[in-house]
Formats: sequence, structure tokens, C-alpha cells
Amino acid sequence: MRRLVTRVLVVLALVETGWLLYPAVRDRLIGIEETAAVRGQRLAAELGCFSCHGPGGGGGTPNPGSEEKEVPAFTERTQMMYVKSTDDLREYILDGAPKRRREDPDYRAKMEAAALRMPAYRDFVSAAQVEDLVAYLRAASDQVLPPEAEADAVRGVELAMELGCHDCHGPLGAGGVANPGSFKGYVPGFWGEDFDELVRDEDELRAWIADGEIERIAEHPVGRRFFERQVIKMPAYKRFVSDADIGALMAWVRWIRAGAWQPLTR
Repeated sequence: MRRLVTRVLVVLALVETGWLLYPAVRDRLIGIEETAAVRGQRLAAELGCFSCHGPGGGGGTPNPGSEEKEVPAFTERTQMMYVKSTDDLREYILDGAPKRRREDPDYRAKMEAAALRMPAYRDFVSAAQVEDLVAYLRAASDQVLPPEAEADAVRGVELAMELGCHDCHGPLGAGGVANPGSFKGYVPGFWGEDFDELVRDEDELRAWIADGEIERIAEHPVGRRFFERQVIKMPAYKRFVSDADIGALMAWVRWIRAGAWQPLTR
């Protein structure tokens, strides 16, 4: 009887240990991917930023007494009205406003008249966390754009905004929302190795956008299982946009993959 009890206890201990270690082991085995912008977005939620700046940073929270009558958004290029550089963003996060504004009597008077004021997070975030927040805010700003010479990519950005691509794949394709039932547990982004695993050539990229899937995975016995069970499924946009528009979306994704914009997010 003692031996039986001992074996049961050992088995239970092993099961419990395996259960506790599962997330770490799973993350290491399948390569969970996380960008600075994704970390910044999660931190913004933890710090309560969306309580004032609106769901997803979309704005809309009333702010009686302020000139704008509401708290500004992070998105829709609203940042350009308040921020001259990424250093300004850092100062907004750390001190509630850039020094040039804090020392302006007119600005201070306006802030004192408003019901809601930007908090100073200096005592609550690390230097690395500030950089993650800056990466998220720049990615979400809709100001990091392809050069006008790359007309297809510019058109692709417009389409991506109209179609809500960033809502699933994250700001500027930085990494997506949770997706229960999917292989890695989230909608993949475009910045890193997740993309390399899912898109091997131009034909696969076009198929993802046009058909919402690729044969290599859809016809694989394991891949098909995850396609079927994941909650959020990639739409087939060939029903809604032209071939030329699909080409523009491809150009937008290729521009993101090229990465020349990355210094602009910091």
C-alpha cells in the first residue's frame, strides 16, 4: 500500500510540475514571438492608458474643461498635433508633458482647467518599458508611412486601415491579438520569424490575402486542425477587393518586412 501511495504521489508531482512548466516549455519549443510594440501595448493596458485614451488608444473619452473636449487618441495621426519627436513621447510618459510645455504658463493653465490630466509615470516604469511604450505609440500613430515614391505600398496602407488589418495583426503589423485555438495562441504579425514560417514566397503571400489560407498548411493534417479550431480566421479578401488592391496590400507587407521604417518607431 505504501508503495502504491508513493507512486501515486510521484505521478501527481510529475503531472503538477509538467502543468506548471508547460507554458515555458511550449513557448521555447514553438517560438512565441513578441515585439517591443506588443509589449508596449500590453503595458499601456496595465498602466490604465486606455481608460483615458479610449479602447485601443482610439480616443473619445470626454475631458470637460479642455480645449479639445476629449482626451486625444494615439491613432489616426492625432499624435502629430502634440508630439514633435520621440523624445517628446518619452517626456509625456515620464513627466506628463515635455519640458517645453511644462514651463509654458499658458499650457499649465490649460491643463489645470481640464478635468483629466496626463499622469507622470517616471516612478512606475523602467527605461526599457519606456522604450516599449514609445515603440507601441509610434507604431499606432499611423504616421510611420511608406515614401510617396512607393505608390503601391502607400495604397496598401490605406487599404489596410480601411479593412482593419491592424485590429488583428497589431499596429503596423507588430503582432496580433490573442487567438484561442491557434497554433501559437495569437494572430501573427509581420515583423519577425512568424511571418517567415507562414509565408515562403510571393504566391503564398497573395494566397493568404486573397484566400485566407495556403495549401501548404491547409492540407497538412496538423495545420488543418489548427485552421479549423482557431477562433479568429484570416478572411478571404478576394471577395471584397480587386487584384490590384491585393497587389497593393502585398506591397505594404513587403515594405514592413524591409524594415527601413524601424528607426522611426524609437
